[in-house]
Amino acid sequence: MISNRYLIPFIFMSIPFSIRAQRVIPLYTDSIPNSKSAPDEEKSTYERDSILIISKISRPTLTVYLPSAGNSTGAAVIICPGGGYWVEAASHEGADVARRFNQSGIVAFVLKYRIPDDNTMVNREIGALQDAQRAVQMVRENAATWGIQSNRIGIMGFSAGGHLASTEGTHFNTSFIQNPHQTSLRPDFMILVYPVISFTDSLGHKGSAEQIIGKHPSPEKIKEYSNEFQVTPQTPPSFLVHAKDDSTVDVRNTLEFAAALKENHVPATVFLYEKGGHGFGMNNKTSKTRWMDICIQWMKDNGWLNPGGATAIVEKPVEAHR
Repeated sequence: MISNRYLIPFIFMSIPFSIRAQRVIPLYTDSIPNSKSAPDEEKSTYERDSILIISKISRPTLTVYLPSAGNSTGAAVIICPGGGYWVEAASHEGADVARRFNQSGIVAFVLKYRIPDDNTMVNREIGALQDAQRAVQMVRENAATWGIQSNRIGIMGFSAGGHLASTEGTHFNTSFIQNPHQTSLRPDFMILVYPVISFTDSLGHKGSAEQIIGKHPSPEKIKEYSNEFQVTPQTPPSFLVHAKDDSTVDVRNTLEFAAALKENHVPATVFLYEKGGHGFGMNNKTSKTRWMDICIQWMKDNGWLNPGGATAIVEKPVEAHR
């Protein structure tokens, strides 16, 4: 059997870089780690506003979106759609966002991560995190294939996808996947949109927590996956977006995480809307302000989109926008 070390580059290099159509790549070319033998029951449906919802995911993939020829900045973002760890909102929190990044010369990858399920996983607690780590590993090890600088790879997450992204950004020192080349699993930056951060009783999103750590977790397990407690000085710089009136994921998830970042001297920019609720994706209909434009400017300010490489991190205060 051909090892992953040789198979992955062959798959990528066999596809001309000049072709800009999106392509879907299996996250693992051998067996899927932490996986049970089970039928593929994945389903895709379109719900209100033509939102694509994918459920029962057990075969994780990356979908690659490349900017137009000559427009690449060398930066990349891995996108984790939300869905409470029950489903994934793959369009307005995935593909649509990837295309917007492409307009600014940023390579984007939409991660279709596994949904925690005892029928398909040995340990449901780590399956999605394994997929996020594998996505960072795959993009970094094959960065040259897509014209990416290996020190300009960020991770982005919406809602429960924000929990996954922030877990990857705070747990990268523990590898839950095979990593023979000791590739860094640390994202260079994080973008967290109305994220689930905490699994504590006062802040946590109960549905997301139960999917990962069960209905009766220990205090130690709650703390392990409440990422406001896992921040260190090595946690990546972060851009966070939330609406103050979010009744699904309390805005304090964002504020507590930002406070932990600042306490550890990690630059954090928080962009708050007065209204907008939860799940608005790129476009908060209550405001003319487009947070994606602000976010991409933040990336520029911090050097991730500059040909010469990263510059000093620019830290900005909390803002509120109507």
